[in-house]
Amino acid sequence: MFSSRQQLKMPRKMVVIFGASNILWMVFAVSQASKMEIFLEPRVAAQIGDVISLTCSTTGCETPSFSWRTQIDSPLNGKVKNEGNNSTLTMDPVSFNNEHAYLCTATCGSKKLEKGIQVEIYSFPKDPEIQLSGPLEVGKPVTVTCLVRDVYPFDRLEMNLLNGNDLLQSKDFLEPMEKKSLETKSLEVTFTPTNEDIGKGLVCRAQLHMDEIDFEPKERETTKELQVYISPRNTFISVTPSMRLQEGGSVTMTCASEGLPPPQIFWSKKLDNGNLQLLSGNATLTLIAMRLEDSGTYVCEGVNEVGKDGKEVELIVQEKPFTVEISPGPQIIAQIGDSVVLTCGVTDCESPSFSWRTQIDSPLSGTVKVEGAKSTLTLSPVNLENEHSYLCTVTCGHKKLEKGIKVDLYSFPRDPEVEMSGLLVDGNPVTVSCEVPNVYPSDRLEIELFKGETIIESKSFLEDMDKKSLETKSLEMTFIPTTEDTGKVLVCLAKLHIDEMEFEPKQRQSTQTLYVNVAPRDTTVVVSPSSIVEEGSPVNMTCSSDGLPAPNILWSRRLSNGRLQSLSEDPILTLTSAKMEDSGIYVCEGINQAGISRKEVELIIQVAPKDIQLIAFPSESVKEGDTVIISCTCGNVPKTWIILKKKAETGDTVLKSRDGAYTIHKVQLEDAGVYECESKNEAGLQLRSLTLDVKGRENNKDYFSPELLVLYCASSLIIPAIGMIIYFARRANMKGSYSLVEAQKSKV
Repeated sequence: MFSSRQQLKMPRKMVVIFGASNILWMVFAVSQASKMEIFLEPRVAAQIGDVISLTCSTTGCETPSFSWRTQIDSPLNGKVKNEGNNSTLTMDPVSFNNEHAYLCTATCGSKKLEKGIQVEIYSFPKDPEIQLSGPLEVGKPVTVTCLVRDVYPFDRLEMNLLNGNDLLQSKDFLEPMEKKSLETKSLEVTFTPTNEDIGKGLVCRAQLHMDEIDFEPKERETTKELQVYISPRNTFISVTPSMRLQEGGSVTMTCASEGLPPPQIFWSKKLDNGNLQLLSGNATLTLIAMRLEDSGTYVCEGVNEVGKDGKEVELIVQEKPFTVEISPGPQIIAQIGDSVVLTCGVTDCESPSFSWRTQIDSPLSGTVKVEGAKSTLTLSPVNLENEHSYLCTVTCGHKKLEKGIKVDLYSFPRDPEVEMSGLLVDGNPVTVSCEVPNVYPSDRLEIELFKGETIIESKSFLEDMDKKSLETKSLEMTFIPTTEDTGKVLVCLAKLHIDEMEFEPKQRQSTQTLYVNVAPRDTTVVVSPSSIVEEGSPVNMTCSSDGLPAPNILWSRRLSNGRLQSLSEDPILTLTSAKMEDSGIYVCEGINQAGISRKEVELIIQVAPKDIQLIAFPSESVKEGDTVIISCTCGNVPKTWIILKKKAETGDTVLKSRDGAYTIHKVQLEDAGVYECESKNEAGLQLRSLTLDVKGRENNKDYFSPELLVLYCASSLIIPAIGMIIYFARRANMKGSYSLVEAQKSKV
């Protein structure tokens, strides 16, 4: 018989379950009393992949029959073998399909007995694995991963990671399983090794908590001894006697480096192309009979499994000592456009050779001249291409010495230029511009604008320059001048903030005195004696306008086409004897450089009526029944009112005339009398009168003659003719005349 632990350690072999631990006894006893008994453990554990056999046995029955099934009527997933009183169910290999309660039924004659056993499945085949993210190095974090492969059921798994006796991390996997499967579970911990961890062991311990069933092992663990490294550090070089040597001398260089395991020392020399030439694997490097070409950079490296640490030392093998001086000094400040001479001189060398270059190997852009122990580099004129550090290299035999001088440039050639966007006019915004031309470097420039003692605007140009160039920078601001600003001084101050450079001037300024103009306003015109005068009268028109400077006066007359005809630039426009044609619109303009103000006045020249004519047509003596036309005309002035009246002792009668003509049809005796024409305007009036004589007809005589008929017909033609004559006569006048009927209809 095998114990359950021995059974779990027998993969792919049949495990027969006997006794209380893992053997199914089913005893089917047939006695004279017809009784049967079966003895059976309730559970058995089987590892996935192993072989397990369940045996069902009976006693007291010579020829029993057996049958197997699962409690939920699933497939058996095994093979059944019956031999006499025994029946065996073998599962090879055990899988998830075998995790059931199995029932064995034994039948003997008419008797039947059934017993069950629960098969529990698990998987815990291997010890945990410990994996490291890299070598364990003191002071550097490392991740430790503990893996348990092919475990089931993983919700019973517990993992612990220990560093020596110290627990680093513990983890349970209690999440529900979505399906039955073999899982690989892991536990990760990141820690930083210290010197105290040297010699300790990492322990990964895994436990499968299935206490209700018996199987071995329920716990597995793996131990990994910590191999802690220390990367090389504190590498140190000692040089004896010195790092500066004379030709033929010797030097000993000793190198040491700390680390775990102790670093190995390697000596190399840095070649011109940057590569290293290995010289020695010993801690001490001795060089004898030094030559000039032995000068250079020597590198010591301490190397172990986790890293390396290097230290450099510069050895200089000197020939004969000689000195090189460069003037005017280590730094020169020059304004762009000037001429700069750099001088390189050598002492204690009989036949030196010179070479000039810029530190960044740009073109020299200058002229080199050598005279004995001196070489000059002339930059004329100096420009932005010359802003470099220049190196003068002197070769004397096998030895070279190099001296440098830095050429710094600036440009600040002129005072700022102050410009206004226009004339300074009281109340009108104006933009003042302060411009600094050809400045370099522009990012060091600051411009301030003062009005009097008060700063009104400032600007710095701190933006990075995309390229070296002379820049023109400006400051603009808009303000509204007032008359109070007149006399104040506008100051534009430009500062070039390069304190580390000595040059003058570091600030420049320009000034401009403010003179604020006032545009013409409050323009007025005074006409004396009046804007309406009689023809021949003198007229004075006086114009005045306020402004600064005092406005000039310009008199003009507006023509019929709307244009202005210039007349005078005198403030007083005089008409010594006004004529009718002088009537019109007169314009006075106050003009200065700040603007124009305009005032208009209308001058009216009036003429009293004259040349009045009063006629009766066809005659002043007519017969009763005739037709007569009384017509009054005045053809010299406009705006003339004409009133026709008939005089009488009882009072004058105003006649309803049309264009100064009054027609009497069929004259009656009472129409005879004095007729008066009154022509008037604002300048005066003129009267004319005539007497109409009306002769009566003979008594009781039918009065009609051929002569009267001719007269009547002629009058019908003459009256329109007279109207036309009057019309064209008025058109010939300068302004025509006005009819009382038309001008004063309420009085007619």
